[in-house]
Amino acid sequence: MKKLFKTTCILAISIALISLSTSCEATKNANNAQKGGVIGAAGGAVIGAILGNNIGKGGNSEIGAVIGGVVGGTAGVLIGNRMDKQAQKIEEEIPGAQVERIDDAIVITFDEGSGVYFATNKSDLNAQSQENLNKLSNVMKEYADTNILVVGHTDSTGPYEYNMTLSRDRAMSVTAFLTGKGISSGRFTTKWFGPDQPTHDNSTAEGRAKNRRVNVAIVPNQKMIDDAKKEAGEN
Repeated sequence: MKKLFKTTCILAISIALISLSTSCEATKNANNAQKGGVIGAAGGAVIGAILGNNIGKGGNSEIGAVIGGVVGGTAGVLIGNRMDKQAQKIEEEIPGAQVERIDDAIVITFDEGSGVYFATNKSDLNAQSQENLNKLSNVMKEYADTNILVVGHTDSTGPYEYNMTLSRDRAMSVTAFLTGKGISSGRFTTKWFGPDQPTHDNSTAEGRAKNRRVNVAIVPNQKMIDDAKKEAGEN
């Protein structure tokens, strides 16, 4: 399982949080909880993880609005700790998925080798994909104070319009499955970009396989933010 995690040393409160971390890889060296206390920037790193190398193209403002900014201060530490726990649970439930903790968000990448599979030129979910998404839905229900962004992508092979439609249908399949498991549709935003947002080189077979993906970003909703600020005494 591939994961990208940045490490940062900060104040004593962060050290205390580290001591509470579990052995899960997503939260080992867990500084996503820590970073919440010191980072106040918008979620550009999250957008980059979803959209890859072409983030100047259209649609980013809407995605940025869904992701929001990073909450700072003690409230940010509390939010980061809660999101760390959720990321850990996802890793435990879906060991094939690529799970990244970036700023206040969890970014899950499902490609041909990681948990949710689509047959060539198909958008329907096979049995293994349904099993993994069912596990993901259970985690989403357990951690209800989040919003969910689903984004579909393809490689550059084939007609452009066909790929746009295919990426849309695959993203909608994931969203429809999750909402069909009882998760409120109001938590979801679904986007698709066809071949426009590669994360890898489309000139290689390996790169194309990685570009055929669906990203799921899980971000704190306003209730989680308000609750964290109240707990931190920052209201």
